[in-house]
Amino acid sequence: MYKEVAKLILYRNLGKDSILLKLSGIFEDFELKRASNAQLTTRIYEQMKALLDLATQYGFDKNLWHNYLTFILLTNENSFSITSEKIGANNGTVNHFAKGDFNIFKKLFDFNFAPIENELGIDCFTTVCNYHSIQKKERMYNKNVSEKVQAVSEQIEQAADADEIFRIVTDFYAAYGVGMFGLNRAFRIKHLEDGVEFLPINNTERVVLDDLIGYELQKKKLVDNTEAFIKGLPCNNVLLCGDAGTGKSTSIKALLNEYYDQGLRMIEIYKHQFQDLSGIIARIKNRNYRFIIYMDDLSFEEFEIEYKYLKAVIEGGMETRPDNVLIYATSNRRHLIKETWNDRDDMQIDNGMHRSDTMQEKLSLVARFGVTIYYGKPSPKEYLTIVKELRRRYPSITCTDEELCAEANKWELSHGGISGRTAQQFINYMAGQLSG
Repeated sequence: MYKEVAKLILYRNLGKDSILLKLSGIFEDFELKRASNAQLTTRIYEQMKALLDLATQYGFDKNLWHNYLTFILLTNENSFSITSEKIGANNGTVNHFAKGDFNIFKKLFDFNFAPIENELGIDCFTTVCNYHSIQKKERMYNKNVSEKVQAVSEQIEQAADADEIFRIVTDFYAAYGVGMFGLNRAFRIKHLEDGVEFLPINNTERVVLDDLIGYELQKKKLVDNTEAFIKGLPCNNVLLCGDAGTGKSTSIKALLNEYYDQGLRMIEIYKHQFQDLSGIIARIKNRNYRFIIYMDDLSFEEFEIEYKYLKAVIEGGMETRPDNVLIYATSNRRHLIKETWNDRDDMQIDNGMHRSDTMQEKLSLVARFGVTIYYGKPSPKEYLTIVKELRRRYPSITCTDEELCAEANKWELSHGGISGRTAQQFINYMAGQLSG
């Protein structure tokens, strides 16, 4: 094994904690008799634990060794894989080196662990190659990654040679991409001293636009702008404003499920992270995806100045916004920044500015979103229509429409008033009571 791993060129940067590199070192010591059997066994068990931890995190099953090798191929960002993402294979000399690496992975897929198992009296490699995992709830692991890795793993198992593996892997790169952006839909960020770290959101809501009842004009406006963005056509940053519980956030989350396969990815950030916006954009501007930077429930108090970072990034800084980045935000405020009566008074303040100038600076943030979409709360009639449409998804709710509407009216009086969110919470309550 160690001789093959040492020959990797494009896929050789595996990280210092790589299971493959550490197993390679163990097998080298085994063949050269540089460690006792007890020492080798202990080291192997350490890597087996790491492999099982990875398998649990991603819900791998059957052949964990093959799943792990496939995970490397789909997540390793190198000159070949990044060039191939969302495009696929191109003609070039680099393909020669890629096929050389894939030939090594073919040998690793077919590696015979019997000699070391027989010598050490262990069976852990045989066990992880014939694994039966405990079924877990979807929210306990990254199902999206798990399904894709296992599907490609099974294809590579059947591959006859390196050329076929080349086709399988580059087809995946073309369809989804590579690395965390290829396998995951959405991300949060973590501030670091030297930049930012992207943290995948393992389980995003599986909502689609049809789940949001009503608001057809709003959804169409949002879809039209997003589809233009996906196609590389002129488009705008979007602000969804209006009453609470009307489906603003749901609409944006649904876009991710609609357009993920077309290269859409989403990065959720909070206002205290706006200072990292430039760093985020620098990391993603040269990738072959379309990124929506998503800001939920955006608003600023009069003493908060984070909005200045946002204004500069949207429009106004020296560097133009990349074509593959848009900003979508939701807010319950039309003007985003709290305005006081003092702002309206045009008297001069200590620094020589007029208060009306301050007000104009605050209001200019909204103007920098090219599209503003308003979501108003439903009328009482529309609220009951939403309730009746939602109940269709729950066969257990068998009461008449009259009885349902009567209960829905009682519910909204004590649960935040009329809104789509209130309707959904009411239906959840009804379904839970009747299912119990």
